[in-house]
Amino acid sequence: TAKDAAVTTILRLQALDIMVTELRTATSSMTSVPKPLKFLRPQFPILKATFQKLPKEPADVDMLKLRARLADVLAVLAMTLASTEEDPRESLQFKLSAMLDHTKLKEQGTEMEVDGEKKDDDNLGSWGHEFVRSLAGEIGQEYNSRVVNDGADPDTDEPFADLLKMVKSIVPFHVSHNAEAEAVDLLIEVQRLQYLLEFENLIDETNSQRICLYLVKTADYMSDPDDLVEMLETAYEIYRRQGQYFDALRVSLRMSREENIPTLLQEASKDKLMRRQMCILLGRHGINYEIEDSDGMDDENNNMDEEEQELLNQLIGNEKLHEQYHQLGQDLDVMDAKTPEDIYKSHLAETGGFSRRRDVGGANIDSARANLASTFVNAFVNAGFGHDKLMTAASSSTSESGSSSGGDNEWLYKNKDHGMLSAAASLGSILLWNVEEGLTQIDKYLYSSEDYVKAGATLAVGILSCGVRNDADPALALLSEHVEGDSHVIKCAACTGLGIAYAGTAREDVMEILTPIVESSETPTSTKMLEVCLAGLALGMIFVGKCDDMVGGTIVQRLMEATDEELNHSHARYLCLGLALLFLGQMEKAEAMIEALKTIEHKISKYAVTMLETCAYAGSGNVLLVQKMLHECAEHLTEDAEHQMAAVLGIGLITMGEDVGSEMALRSFDHLLHYCELPIKRAVPLALAVLHISNPDFSVIDQLSRLSHDPDPELAQNAILGMGITSAGTNNSRVAGLLRQLSEFYSKEAGHVFCVRIAQGMLHMGKGLLTMNPFHSERLLMKGPALGGMLVLLHSCMDLKSNLLDKTHYLLYYLTCAMSPRMLITLNGEDMEWKPVTVRVGQAVETVGQAGKPRRITGFQTHTSPVLLAATDRAELGTEEVLSVSGQVLEGIVLLKENPEYEAEESK
Repeated sequence: TAKDAAVTTILRLQALDIMVTELRTATSSMTSVPKPLKFLRPQFPILKATFQKLPKEPADVDMLKLRARLADVLAVLAMTLASTEEDPRESLQFKLSAMLDHTKLKEQGTEMEVDGEKKDDDNLGSWGHEFVRSLAGEIGQEYNSRVVNDGADPDTDEPFADLLKMVKSIVPFHVSHNAEAEAVDLLIEVQRLQYLLEFENLIDETNSQRICLYLVKTADYMSDPDDLVEMLETAYEIYRRQGQYFDALRVSLRMSREENIPTLLQEASKDKLMRRQMCILLGRHGINYEIEDSDGMDDENNNMDEEEQELLNQLIGNEKLHEQYHQLGQDLDVMDAKTPEDIYKSHLAETGGFSRRRDVGGANIDSARANLASTFVNAFVNAGFGHDKLMTAASSSTSESGSSSGGDNEWLYKNKDHGMLSAAASLGSILLWNVEEGLTQIDKYLYSSEDYVKAGATLAVGILSCGVRNDADPALALLSEHVEGDSHVIKCAACTGLGIAYAGTAREDVMEILTPIVESSETPTSTKMLEVCLAGLALGMIFVGKCDDMVGGTIVQRLMEATDEELNHSHARYLCLGLALLFLGQMEKAEAMIEALKTIEHKISKYAVTMLETCAYAGSGNVLLVQKMLHECAEHLTEDAEHQMAAVLGIGLITMGEDVGSEMALRSFDHLLHYCELPIKRAVPLALAVLHISNPDFSVIDQLSRLSHDPDPELAQNAILGMGITSAGTNNSRVAGLLRQLSEFYSKEAGHVFCVRIAQGMLHMGKGLLTMNPFHSERLLMKGPALGGMLVLLHSCMDLKSNLLDKTHYLLYYLTCAMSPRMLITLNGEDMEWKPVTVRVGQAVETVGQAGKPRRITGFQTHTSPVLLAATDRAELGTEEVLSVSGQVLEGIVLLKENPEYEAEESK
């Protein structure tokens, strides 16, 4: 009878309530299954059959309660059983059914009670973490199944309303239980990452750091560029809402969104120190941005007077960088100038005594080449210190004696022609970043009667201003007249100088000077083509990663109109590189340009396309593109294989900055060395070097050392230069020893010795205080001009004979764009004076998605700042007295503020 049925329904409900209580309170050890589950699992088919017999639309409330409660229990049991093909997501189906019934109950104004407590269906957590986790997994599968099988539109919410309702109750549960990573994963699965921003009350300063770190790190693994941008935008928005403007700025720069800078600086106007730290980051990243009165900085807080504005602009323009660098040098006691001989250490050569007796005068066979090498070594080693023993020593002594007779610089005249150009230009490197003092020292060479010296001085002015902004803009004023001059060599030097001085600034006025040279269509000669290529390269460096249509159009037009003879010119590669640099790291934005390049009917077209593709995806770790590049290498060519060399280098470029990809690329390179033709093998050492710039990894140095003894001279030379790039600025003693051995081994080969010397110069760059690694800010940001400077060297290495070993060796100075001090200096945020504190420096450890507060470094040593950081190092403050304004990122110049909560330990 109906009455009996009503009674049994109530009894069943009570029985179910007991089951629920048992299931929820049962605990299990690691090895055993909870007792209630053990007992109920065999009963699952019976319970399931009972559920299916219940009416779909029950009339009375009790029956509805029974349905809802039974579905809840079945969902938990289904989780513990293996899914079958007929019902792949049973647990989810039961839970969705239960949710519908609970909703109906709510509408009728009754709620479930268990043990006298009201229980809401949204309270998924009461069933335990494992259940919620399992549900989240099934929701992702169900979502994909609806999109793929049922053709549901992922952009609309209707087809997924039931799933999304559940997502909205699971995400807060995960976030509030320290499982932020799982919450983010679920939202990515259902393509609703924007929901994260709706739970403002859940995200606070404790978990925002973890959520954003997970978002930023996971973004690299997104195959779709739109997903990548969405993840970074979400992280940016969370940081902004939490008032962590420094981190928001890092993410904004990672997305290349410079238009956000004014907004962020405006929002940070209440915190003076934060704003200064943000400006330091902009300077480190090479962003050309100027704060003006109209930026609304001086709003109601009015803490932005002219002095502060000038200070912020100085920080963005790196105007005080040379002072900090000199102070670092004094602190570490490395201010004394070094000579090339201090680097070569020829007296340590094992066979020194014999060889000198055997080849009397043998050392001077190719002295011009040897002197040229010494010029570069001297320029790199003393970079930024303002004095050396070859160039500045001579000029200071003559100025003191008041006479400039007899040639004012001995060293300059020990070089020939283009050697003199590089020697004069080395002054720019020695006086790096110190524009005021540098110009006075370089000035006299600008009026030399020798064209080569004059050209060198013009280049020096450009090198000097690299990455530093000066109100007077001396580089533009001094170089623009020479670009339009008649002398070929001065023109080349002036173009290169502008490219170095304004790298990454995207200055329209500089573009207007250089574009006419690229467009010029006078009778093609090889000297003319060199000017065109160097101007194109300079434009690429100035607009690096900016996708500028005007510059891109000009260069492509020039490539299309060029004759075959011009494109066969060895330097045509620089024109292609200039174009590729425009799209550095900009991914799919380069596609239109790639199509345009394919129309060129010349073998250079393939090379240019490969270079453009790989530059556009540099540092992205895009697996599909890596496979495409490997496919390019599959063809066995011995002639016209330039595009294959670019593809090998491209594999390194795409996977750099991303650990998993780098390791896999290393294995691919082993295969290439075994099975491919010579041209590909020659590019392998360069690709290895790209993956480890200024990071002398033991196994990579080992591999390069083996290749440096290869019978093929070009492969050996590339391996030697690769060792230099890998160890740049590290003073690594193992590499130093290997290079010394190589200089003896190849003592009769002028080209090899030159490469060894350049590598030695790079190894001891800035006496070990500089790095060339383009990644900074805990490897989140890639500095465009720095990677651009490296690429100039790497693409030159594809044909060393006609570039660096011939007359365009001055292109090595593009490396100054990549040089930056690898220091950690702590300043007092208020007065910007040095404030030494204890810091711990150790190997960086990946802490993404780990629970609690894991250690971020391992094997650390405690030092007092300033300290030097290697490529894989990370630092953290060793004291609680002060806090860093930059949060967890301790690199470069860091501002400190007092910790208000610090209590000094009472002395007993």
